[in-house]
Amino acid sequence: MDLAIPQREELLKTQEALLPYVHRTPVLESALLNELSGARLYFKCENFQRMGAFKMRGAMNAVLQFSEAEKEAGVVTHSSGNFGQAVALAAKNLGIKAFIVMPSSAPAVKKSAVRTYGGLITECEPTLAAREAEAARIVKATGATFLHPSNQIEVIMGNATAAMELLESQPELDFIFTPIGGGGLIAGTALAVHYFGNECKTIGGEPLAADDAWRSLKTGKIETNTNTNTIADGLRTNLGDVNFPIIKMLVPEIIRVTEDEIIESLRLIWERMKIVVEPSSAVPLAALIKEKGRFRNKKIGIILSGGNVDLAALPFSHSKQ
Repeated sequence: MDLAIPQREELLKTQEALLPYVHRTPVLESALLNELSGARLYFKCENFQRMGAFKMRGAMNAVLQFSEAEKEAGVVTHSSGNFGQAVALAAKNLGIKAFIVMPSSAPAVKKSAVRTYGGLITECEPTLAAREAEAARIVKATGATFLHPSNQIEVIMGNATAAMELLESQPELDFIFTPIGGGGLIAGTALAVHYFGNECKTIGGEPLAADDAWRSLKTGKIETNTNTNTIADGLRTNLGDVNFPIIKMLVPEIIRVTEDEIIESLRLIWERMKIVVEPSSAVPLAALIKEKGRFRNKKIGIILSGGNVDLAALPFSHSKQ
């Protein structure tokens, strides 16, 4: 392979290093969703991960690579939610200071969670440029190491361990479906499938309203969105130059879904599986259901990426008790 990607042994070492710090999350099935989809589905429940999302895996793996000098200086990231929480908790586990830049518009519940994990929050204007500028200022002032939420190989390798666990429990999967936003989860999943799957393929699910990854696969270069008006707030980010080559090589297809399709799948998971997931987690199920005729009678893993949902903003919550 021309592209220098992490090797099988490196992923196994990553998984072993993470064992003391992350949960081995459960894999659930639903007879009704099997019937509805016409396939055999296995849901990898990263909503039960520490801090409520798969991002704990990537953040923890990244900080585990720090030298003693880097640990002394601390870590910094910018995040509106899940990755900020993951970095704060990962740093707390190792006694490292965590500087988390958050937009002023971030939900209070997410800011509270970061503070609970010991993160030192700096608020900024709700633009990517402001977030990056403030993070760069903190790096310069403190010497802290910057972590990117999705476009960093250590983060991607940590993320891969979710699909590795899924394939250990279900080694004969035909496909693994995962949401795609910044690209860190699907790149990690694709690496796991490449090394540990048995003729398995990785399929991405993406909101039609933020379909930059779908367009990127079509054009062969990183595309961006002019707007990202999707309920799947965790998928509003763009691919990066580290994860896109992996995606381009190892992900054969991305399926786009509408907002109504995302909401319907979100309702199905909540009502039929009795578990709390965030809208981004419903996107891969929506993608499968949309194209279910092509996947009939296949064994399919679906990664439920997280469960950090703002209960007041649920799309099917029309009345307040």
